[in-house]
Amino acid sequence: MKTTITINLGGIVFHIDDDAYEMLHTYLLAIEKHFVNEEERKEVMSDIEARLSELFKESLGEKRDVIMKDDISKIIEIMGEPEDFIDEETSQEGKKQSNMNYKTNKKLYRDPDNRVLGGVCGGLAAYFNNDPLLFRILFIILFFIGSVGFWIYIILWIAIPEAKTTAQKLEMRGEPITLENIKKSVRDEFEKVKRNMKF
Repeated sequence: MKTTITINLGGIVFHIDDDAYEMLHTYLLAIEKHFVNEEERKEVMSDIEARLSELFKESLGEKRDVIMKDDISKIIEIMGEPEDFIDEETSQEGKKQSNMNYKTNKKLYRDPDNRVLGGVCGGLAAYFNNDPLLFRILFIILFFIGSVGFWIYIILWIAIPEAKTTAQKLEMRGEPITLENIKKSVRDEFEKVKRNMKF
């Protein structure tokens, strides 16, 4: 008989046995130690917790209710060890290993970082690896041909969810959702905000 603990991870409640809890707790503490900036730490940790909860839901499925130590090990393999991104050389090797272990399928989201109206064209461009300008021109042409473009854009705006978290933005571009990529993406966003504030 084992003791189980109830945890809230990324807003979702899970039951986890005590050995797995210790392993997960140690893993999250090791990740948190790598971030000096308080704002960056909160953003990255919330994205990592959201991604971990998604992976736990996938691994548990309908069959089980309790997260075991093996589940934690598999998820650490997917996400990567915190030591994998201490310096640039190590992070490049960790990225190659993570890409071999786990491939992310692209998902269609509206891109809030590259939008003019609703981010539909930016999201389509990220999904199809194109320039958003091509999609904007296409919608403008369709708009002048009987306003079809307007209605298609509105329907897509309503139907496609917005990429709010860093994990969703990585998924939108088809990049693996690993610790290194989440950290890099959050840092890039902070740098972009700093540059915009200077102008």
